[in-house]
Amino acid sequence: MGIMDFLKKQFVDVIDWIQEDEGVLVYQYPFQDREIQNGGQLTVRESQAALFVNEGKVADLFGPGRHTLSTQTLPLMTNLKHWDKAFASPFKSDIYFFSMKNQIGQKWGTQGKLTLRDKDFGKIQIGAFGTYSYEIADPRLFFSKVSGTRPLFRVDDLQDQLRSVIEVAIASRLGQGDIPALDLAGQQARVSEEIRPFMAQHFTPLGLKLTGFLLQKVTLPEGVEKALEKNAAANSIDNMQKYTQFQMAENIGTAAASGGGTAGAGMGMAMGVAMGQQMAQMMGQAMNQQPAPAPQQQAPAKEDPVAVLEKLKTLLEKGLITQAEYDTKKAEVLSKL
Repeated sequence: MGIMDFLKKQFVDVIDWIQEDEGVLVYQYPFQDREIQNGGQLTVRESQAALFVNEGKVADLFGPGRHTLSTQTLPLMTNLKHWDKAFASPFKSDIYFFSMKNQIGQKWGTQGKLTLRDKDFGKIQIGAFGTYSYEIADPRLFFSKVSGTRPLFRVDDLQDQLRSVIEVAIASRLGQGDIPALDLAGQQARVSEEIRPFMAQHFTPLGLKLTGFLLQKVTLPEGVEKALEKNAAANSIDNMQKYTQFQMAENIGTAAASGGGTAGAGMGMAMGVAMGQQMAQMMGQAMNQQPAPAPQQQAPAKEDPVAVLEKLKTLLEKGLITQAEYDTKKAEVLSKL
């Protein structure tokens, strides 16, 4: 054997992966005709896993820590190789390192419109956008179903596949029609929590775990958007009677404004101003929940003292009051002057 052949055959006794690129999910350790020495050291760092593969068959999996490679630590590999010398000679195998980190802040969005059947608006088309996060939960399954024997598999290589999975899952979940379209637009956080468990079921068969899912925005048809705006306006009024008055004011103002000519425009403007003032007062009272203050009663006007004395004199002359009573009342009137 020549010196070059010997150098190519030098044995590998230390195997590890220092991840410098956060965008890598799977990394195949580069052997290049080298062989693993019996008793070699395998170092797997935190947030990593190392998978041994023999001729495309998944064998042994190692978690974080330092491992000495032997027949005791490689039982499945030993069985696949059928070593009859207690693993005394060097061996070859493919080793794949997996990043087990949580891949956060991944964006998703529907490629086209999703057709849903809503109980309020019937069949409608919507668009949806948001973020999600995931991590590799089962390296064996992920290798078999997704990454395969590629020497390098990145986060970007998985984006399109996961977006398709999310779109199918959302269409299936929202297609059940039990989440109103108005809730999709106004209660994204609650809807996200309802969809997340259903979404997770589509990640598990790929060897992944869905760690986060958020529905950030939903685009609704124009007609539904207008209904949403009117619904918000109606919610600011306490009862249906006030809501009816609000609708009547809106319709009367529109009809008056479209009556034609200066008279129609003037009438529309006057009615709009009057109804606007009335609605402002009505909504203000509804929001404050305070009754209008009662009108203050005016104090009775003071009677002329001369007139009072004349009335007392008349009563005395007619015998309706006594002289003593007359003198007492006269003194009271004069004391107030």
